[in-house]
Amino acid sequence: MEATRKIALALAIIGALNWGVAGLFRFDVVAQLAGGSTEPIARLLYVVIGVSGLISLGLLFDEWRNREALEMNTQSPEKI
Repeated sequence: MEATRKIALALAIIGALNWGVAGLFRFDVVAQLAGGSTEPIARLLYVVIGVSGLISLGLLFDEWRNREALEMNTQSPEKI
């Protein structure tokens, strides 16, 4: 599962960079590589990158959960 999350994070970052390039230079790398943004392969890539972003959200929530657990373990006994 850890490898899946790392791949998903990498794809989400690549997608974010693609959107940055599209916003700054009006050049969509995915559409250029796939032959147009309406081509099935481009649409598939957009969906895969979108799902990767959703999976990567789990990393954010895991960090919050880990931080809360650490704070609970380090509190003094009278606060518990």
